[in-house]
Amino acid sequence: MATAALARCLGDAVKKAGANKGPGWFTTHMAAASRAILERIPLVDFTLEVRDARIPISSAYEDLRDFSSSSTRIIVLNKMDLADRLQTQEWLKHFGEQNCICYGINSHNKDNIKEFLNFLQARVRELNKLGQPKHTITMMLVGIPNVGKSALANSLHQIGRISAAEKGRLKRTIVSPVPGETKDISSLKIASHPNIYILDTPGVLPPEILDAEVGAKLALTGAIKDCLVEEQELAQYFLAIFNSSDVYKQWKNLPSEENDRSSEDHKVKLLGTPEADIRRRKQYPTDHTQDCVVRSVRRTLFETVSSFKGNLENEEEMGELIEAQFVALREVFHVPLGSDEDGIYKVAMKLLNLYRTGRLGHYTLDAILRNSH
Repeated sequence: MATAALARCLGDAVKKAGANKGPGWFTTHMAAASRAILERIPLVDFTLEVRDARIPISSAYEDLRDFSSSSTRIIVLNKMDLADRLQTQEWLKHFGEQNCICYGINSHNKDNIKEFLNFLQARVRELNKLGQPKHTITMMLVGIPNVGKSALANSLHQIGRISAAEKGRLKRTIVSPVPGETKDISSLKIASHPNIYILDTPGVLPPEILDAEVGAKLALTGAIKDCLVEEQELAQYFLAIFNSSDVYKQWKNLPSEENDRSSEDHKVKLLGTPEADIRRRKQYPTDHTQDCVVRSVRRTLFETVSSFKGNLENEEEMGELIEAQFVALREVFHVPLGSDEDGIYKVAMKLLNLYRTGRLGHYTLDAILRNSH
């Protein structure tokens, strides 16, 4: 299968980077963090393993495999807003059948965070019923890089302070789209009566990745620094996944580029002169995050896939489609025809950004297998 072939190629590059300990791979701080986390696991009341909902198995935290499932270990599927909603529900059901406590969240959704905090407090009450009630509870977030641990810790801290009506300066941990930015273990209070503190920990990759497909998925979702592999290969892998899915079909009724432009011009006229000038100044042809550009990208991808007459299972023919998509997207992204290598890089990075922010559909890359947990 063409998609599997691209995954193996990309995964082999990831495995090689791991074997050579490339930049950001199981660094000295990761090794130290891994030891510190393992030392603290027996001491904390709850361990919250944060995974990426797009890759519920591939993003598992290897160091927890030696610890059995229990009522104090919770799998948290973060970034569920980027994953396929129905498949996320299937994964939650699957983990439940494996006797694992699992919760799906979007760390940027306040209502979702409130519900999750209530869930955690309920777990604390259950724990206190089983033994001597504790006045202070500690929960530790663990996981690989870039699964959203720091964003989750900050959101819980913010919602918890509001709920408890606490005053004082709001603490925050560092949040970055670049994997491996959290270097130290930090503590944030998320609830009172009893006091609940959450420990945010650095993301830790395993010393070595043996499965090429897992490596490819980690690279595509941003758990591994892009510099370790070719950005063009990442974008090609995404396009292979996209082309093999039915996502493009939902863009069938997008307006044509001419109608889209007319609609935008009409909206600008309705706004009046001052507002229209502001709107025009905010439009930059090279800004790929603008709604009009995103619509053009979707329209282009729909047209290229729906008009394709070849066999998507064939590696060579899939490659031809992806090459044609790169050419078409270069025009959509307003990438000049200068250096070919530089142009391909820019198209790849813009495309990856739109995928990773959910602008080009929602994908769950891991399939449910028996005994997956």
